[in-house]
Amino acid sequence: MASLPQLFDLTGRTAVVTGGAGALGTAISVALAEAGASVAVVDLRIENATRVADSINATGGRAAGYSGDLSQSAAVADVFGNIDVEFGRVDILINAISAPVNRVHPEDFPLDEWQTMLDSNLTSYFLCAQAAARIMMRSGNGGSIVNFGSIAGVSALGRGNLAYAVAKGGVMQLTRELAYAWADRNIRVNTILPCQFVNQMWSSALEDQERTPVVERVLSGLPLGRMGVPSEIVGPVLFLASDASSMVTGVALPVDGGNLAMNAGASLEW
Repeated sequence: MASLPQLFDLTGRTAVVTGGAGALGTAISVALAEAGASVAVVDLRIENATRVADSINATGGRAAGYSGDLSQSAAVADVFGNIDVEFGRVDILINAISAPVNRVHPEDFPLDEWQTMLDSNLTSYFLCAQAAARIMMRSGNGGSIVNFGSIAGVSALGRGNLAYAVAKGGVMQLTRELAYAWADRNIRVNTILPCQFVNQMWSSALEDQERTPVVERVLSGLPLGRMGVPSEIVGPVLFLASDASSMVTGVALPVDGGNLAMNAGASLEW
């Protein structure tokens, strides 16, 4: 039986983090490196991916930055081909892409925006999972895939989130299907369901008095009374990425301040 530190030790493994230069992606990339993994940081902009990779290398880790539109199969093949050449293996995939949401009421939602949201937030996850799994299967060592869903994929948020929410609901079912299909190859596939975490968008909203009603409404749905901060996503992701969760596959883990535990009509007073 492995010791407790060994359960979370990722030494000798290679992790790929898509959306790896975002607020959550950066925290995850750095944490995976601190746990011993070599990290391939993938982002739409190479300068952002390189910035995160350089910060890891500067502290003694091993990382490289890559860029590409991961909703396109040719770009995915190119990125994962380069990762395979550089690192020779893939043991962990963190699908953390979260494309910006263009907020439109359902009755007015343009088809091109709908397709863009599905391509960015769902198709990219499938293509990257497929590419990573092929490398994992070749090695015969199995692996762990962690897909970023959202509370928006479990219950309705409104506020123009239609296509984003549908894509995140699709991520949950993609996770279940892949977990079942690849279990005999020892490839585990799980989903993280974050609530609202402080990123560039929410940082701006918290400082904008005109957005106060929206912020207050969001906070009213979080029993812990606050949004998450990027460091708080690290523990759940490391758990699912590591041997600590070796018997866990096909699950959706809320990291949501209690949001999904609370009925929409809940109150502490009666």
